[in-house]
Amino acid sequence: MTQYVIPPPPQASLPVSTGAGRFPIRRVFCVGRNYAAHAREMGKDPDREPPFFFMKPADAVVDAAGTIPYPSLTSAFHHEIELVVALSAGGGNVTPADALNLVWGYGVGVDLTRRDIQDEAKALSRPWDWAKGFDASAPCSPLYPVDAVGHPDQGEIWLSVNGVRKQQGDLRDLIWSVPEVISAISRAVDLAPGDLIFSGTPAGVGPMEPGDVVTGGVEGVAEFSFTVGRVHPTGQARSGDQ
Repeated sequence: MTQYVIPPPPQASLPVSTGAGRFPIRRVFCVGRNYAAHAREMGKDPDREPPFFFMKPADAVVDAAGTIPYPSLTSAFHHEIELVVALSAGGGNVTPADALNLVWGYGVGVDLTRRDIQDEAKALSRPWDWAKGFDASAPCSPLYPVDAVGHPDQGEIWLSVNGVRKQQGDLRDLIWSVPEVISAISRAVDLAPGDLIFSGTPAGVGPMEPGDVVTGGVEGVAEFSFTVGRVHPTGQARSGDQ
């Protein structure tokens, strides 16, 4: 039995729709600008850009429920709704034709972003880590197995803030499909069971304020609702506050 010099951290995980246990999270891959309209709103040409990726820590994934803290160091806390893909198998150089054999199931997540920090990082050619990988930056619904939801490749994806629709699109508008995204990642690193993939966000990303109620979903997969926590004088919101 392995002995550690400090207690090992808890295993990051998500609930599953069957209620039988939780899905353990290994790594979190995120696809940038994978809907044409969102690429355009970010000032990019979607027809010329191959897929690119960034990552979030596994423990940045939290249940998309209750209160999500408003993070420190930002005044531009943005939402990005996404279909989430959960893998139960892995491998390298996976072909698109074989990619869906790796999938355990799907959920709906939000790639939370400190947009002002991201904009500064872009301007200075610096990494995005502080903009994308902060605590609780990847709230996600429970995961649903393929047996329950199939492999969704069309259907509405949406997010509302205080009942006002902010983001709306269709999975068929993905520039790179889920099989293509899985294949592209596997050419760079070996995928493994427990990996999550946030597959990209449609147009309409924008700010959230303390007290906002954020709802969203993907047709035929899942929906969620959470409240944004209030900011404290220290600049850090507390997860228990509303």
